[in-house]
Amino acid sequence: MKNLFIISLFLLSSQLSGQMGWELGGWAGVSYYFGDLNSNFDLKDPGPGLGVVARYNFNERLCLKFSLNGGKVQASDINSTNTFEKKRNLSFQTLVGDITTQFEFNFLPYVHGSKDEFFTPYLFSGLSVYNFNPKAEYNGELVELRPLGTEGQFKGEEYYATQLALAVGGGLKVDLSYRWSINVELSARQLFSDYFDDVSGTYPDFDNLEALRGDLGPLAVALSDRSGELGLDPPIGEEGRQRGNSKNNDRYVFLGVGLLYYFGDIRCPEFPDSTPGRRR
Repeated sequence: MKNLFIISLFLLSSQLSGQMGWELGGWAGVSYYFGDLNSNFDLKDPGPGLGVVARYNFNERLCLKFSLNGGKVQASDINSTNTFEKKRNLSFQTLVGDITTQFEFNFLPYVHGSKDEFFTPYLFSGLSVYNFNPKAEYNGELVELRPLGTEGQFKGEEYYATQLALAVGGGLKVDLSYRWSINVELSARQLFSDYFDDVSGTYPDFDNLEALRGDLGPLAVALSDRSGELGLDPPIGEEGRQRGNSKNNDRYVFLGVGLLYYFGDIRCPEFPDSTPGRRR
């Protein structure tokens, strides 16, 4: 529905006058993750984020932007204020990269180089294709979690490492000159999966998990239930007990500042009219 809203705005305002043309640039900032291992929306552990963007301005209100983005996110139950989550003692980190296409709507008329219409807040909606690979630190090493099937997935039925997400957010554009502008943007990815952090459902049968994963079986069991590392006896991992909340999919967010270069209006060349003194 949000995408349809943006497209409708484009159709309704297609006759608006204004500048057309491309902008190219990059951004840098921070990355955040929100999900089963950060259910209290803790903002104390950001990772780096950066990207490159290309934006086409249809007019002073509507734009289409393409971007290539990357970042690192991480979270740990140790930082949770929830008693169960602290005992669960899970953690993860991942590098995430995405390709995003989004429609932008400027709240105010925005014209490059104008002394009056040189800034605007904006909203956007679009789609992302992202790739991730959750890992956890164990005995001083980073271990990939997806191949372990920590919630009892059969081999070949693990979650996909490349998936689709809804991109939504907003920002502020400010002209520095006719050519250069600064953008401050908050860009969220609402995922269609709950396994970004390798946590979603329930604890598996650990005997079956060990048998399914062969040589990786003992490692899969150890990283499926890490409550025993805190000295809990017995550990909290029981077959069928809730391990994550599958009703709420995960999210990650980029907050960044971008510098963009505007290549100028695209104008049709003028040709002499046959009538003396006139041009067309």
